[in-house]
Amino acid sequence: MMVEHKVVIITGATGGLGRITAKHFAQQGARLVLVGTNKEKLQQLAAELDLPNDQILLYAADLNQPEAAAALTERVLDTFGRLDILLHLVGGWSGGKSVVDVDDQQVETMLQQHLWTTFHLAQACIPVMTANHWGRILVISSPTASQPTANSAPYAIGKAAQEALMMTIAQETKGSGITANILLVKTIDVEHVRDQKPDTKNAGWTTPEEITATLLYL
Repeated sequence: MMVEHKVVIITGATGGLGRITAKHFAQQGARLVLVGTNKEKLQQLAAELDLPNDQILLYAADLNQPEAAAALTERVLDTFGRLDILLHLVGGWSGGKSVVDVDDQQVETMLQQHLWTTFHLAQACIPVMTANHWGRILVISSPTASQPTANSAPYAIGKAAQEALMMTIAQETKGSGITANILLVKTIDVEHVRDQKPDTKNAGWTTPEEITATLLYL
């Protein structure tokens, strides 16, 4: 199994995608670092996974704080002695207004959530991966980043910036054993509506299980 014994950070672990990802990576023998803002939800997820203590670390933190990524990485190294994979699954959408009506804070919030959290995590994780000559960094983005719809400026800007960062990382880590990849997902179909009530609207939706299979492949 390719991820057996690998140390995997999963941010947004208690979300609809994060829970499925944690389950499948655990089944493959990975050692999990589950990151979220709610300690109780993290504990509930850990109870569902029922992993031995030496295979799981719960870490409650607000990754919007610049120092959080470095503190997380330090804790992971103290616990497991290594760091192999970063699955940055933190989501969030803001929009609904035209550009002329959007306030600065909406854009700042999306840049913070999508660009800056990724930037600080990358700065903290890449040196560790470089020292080990192996690493994987994966994020979820949206077609909106390159093909924005009307009234989606804050989200589109945040995701476009995140994608530019990830593509830069991919260039900078060529030949190092580290890869950086972006998964483009239109809608994460947590409730499996596409399969239960298929129509033209949800034909392009993607289930968490399908996304997780791609994460495992990459």
